[in-house]
Amino acid sequence: MIMRRKRRAKIVATVGPASADPAMLEALFRAGVDTFRLNFSHGSHDDHARVHAAIRALEDKHHRPIGILQDLQGPKIRVGTIRDGRIEVTPGQALRFVLNGSEGGPEAIPLPHPEIFAAVLPGHHLLIDDGRVRLRVTGLGDDHIDAEVEIGGVISNRKGVNLPGTVLDMSPLTPKDRADLAFGLELGVDWVALSFVQRPGDLLEARGLIGDRAGLVAKVEKPSALDHVDEIVALADAVMVARGDLGVEIPPEDVPGRQKELVRACRFAAKPVIVATQMLDSMVAAPTPTRAEASDVATAIYDGADAVMLSAESAAGQYPVEAVEMMDRIIRRTEQHKFYRSIVDASGPREETSAPHAVAAAAADLAVALGAPALVAFTSSGTTAARIARRRPAAQILATTPNLPVSRRLCLLWGAHSVLSEEIHSYEEMVEKATRTVMEQELAGPADPVVVVAGIPFGQAGSTNNIRVVRADGN
Repeated sequence: MIMRRKRRAKIVATVGPASADPAMLEALFRAGVDTFRLNFSHGSHDDHARVHAAIRALEDKHHRPIGILQDLQGPKIRVGTIRDGRIEVTPGQALRFVLNGSEGGPEAIPLPHPEIFAAVLPGHHLLIDDGRVRLRVTGLGDDHIDAEVEIGGVISNRKGVNLPGTVLDMSPLTPKDRADLAFGLELGVDWVALSFVQRPGDLLEARGLIGDRAGLVAKVEKPSALDHVDEIVALADAVMVARGDLGVEIPPEDVPGRQKELVRACRFAAKPVIVATQMLDSMVAAPTPTRAEASDVATAIYDGADAVMLSAESAAGQYPVEAVEMMDRIIRRTEQHKFYRSIVDASGPREETSAPHAVAAAAADLAVALGAPALVAFTSSGTTAARIARRRPAAQILATTPNLPVSRRLCLLWGAHSVLSEEIHSYEEMVEKATRTVMEQELAGPADPVVVVAGIPFGQAGSTNNIRVVRADGN
């Protein structure tokens, strides 16, 4: 039996205590997970190694590639120890944060991060505990920051601090991240998600360590990253719209528009984009989502996102399988809606900026004109499939590649049904393999037209330059 999703957008699910068991991982895969996320903010290396092995065993059992995304923790900025464990602050109250100190109260709250003291300026804001407490910087010293409370609340030990208006001279890779990254690459993860991206140069540091051993996902969760979207998209292999931290650091009313901007920028650049955080959050504790959550998932699909992600819903929730099944149903129903095609087409690229993009676009348009049920993309790096996917064609994209890591990474790409194949060496072999594979995967009937796209010479990454129309039976 051929396992093929009846939708184009992909599902990413986070693995955690609720889903790390091999039997649960299989249930989640059967329910619709295309890529599993390993959150290295939690769990030991041994825990992640066991999950990785179980996912690879699933691949062998079901003869389908499965993506694995390693999400690095990144720097965590926190206040230090508070005297008596907590203080309650009120609007208008003056506070002082100090660089050095073991514990303190309103007159000397430890903030052991010299990068903040070097970068913050009067008028900048400090957000504590996911923005529940908001302060404005009023004065500075070499080892202290004075601030006034704008929104009061409780500040307790080790609560997180966000600085939306401040760019810190801080690497996104902590010593822990470097150790986790080395471990993940040794395991053979397919994607690495980089947290705390502030500027394009942050990606260069990570790329130097990763090389081509995994795809690099830039998590956009800082306002400074939004100021450099085009450069970040160009340097990354994929982007995650990390709405959790982003929604703390920018006004909530700005998040939907920024999401649309990021999805469109990635689509135009032919880079996969994941929309993440709180998509079906109520399903952590309930078997059904709210209507607003269902609409949120559907909006990401109408925007043209390549993938949507479950976090706590699948990692720690009471209904992980139900959450995946619900997300699968929402995606399928949205993609079948009468307005879906017109909305997705309207938000796509109008003019192609390169010959390979133009060839891929022409292939997608040709498939529509002929009523072809499938487009076959021969791809060594995934680029040809990505160029076709940016058009969001109605036809199924059959992405064939001889490269197993590429086949797994394609599990993030919109519309791609990834199949591992042998190398091809001639035009005749390309046609024969295309028709044979499309029939084996039950994507077309014998008399159906199939559009075949490739780059010649074969095996040369990024050389999308050839279109061929054949009958599915090869006649």
